[in-house]
Amino acid sequence: MRVYLVVIDETKEAHVALRFAARRAAKTGGVVNVLALVPKQAFSAFGGVQATIEEEARDRAEVLANSAAGELMSECGRMPQVAVRTDEKGAVTEYLSEHPEIAALVLAAAAEGPPGPMVTHFSANSGSLPCPLFIVPGGLTDEQIDKLS
Repeated sequence: MRVYLVVIDETKEAHVALRFAARRAAKTGGVVNVLALVPKQAFSAFGGVQATIEEEARDRAEVLANSAAGELMSECGRMPQVAVRTDEKGAVTEYLSEHPEIAALVLAAAAEGPPGPMVTHFSANSGSLPCPLFIVPGGLTDEQIDKLS
């Protein structure tokens, strides 16, 4: 069974990647894994305040991941595996190494301007990935994605 990994955030292109992966999974009898990254906090507040800030960031990431899971459930009828991790250097690569069943990492480039930090990073280092990297144009409409997949 093919497993497609999508790193989800609040950007439009993440949802493009999610739809593409969902359509590919539905056509190939595969599944989608959703990885939500909790942004690292750029500052350090007093103990209790810092803990609250980090908890709220994790809660937002979990809501985002669960929302994506709901989209996938309605799109292809299968519940994805959902993971939430702190956005630290190597978090996605570490997830890939822990899940050798993943057949492809699916990302989408920004519709305009530079492709985005994750696409830039993984395309520059794609030779060391344990699976293929799919980069979907972020400006595709749902109808265009449906035709492609």
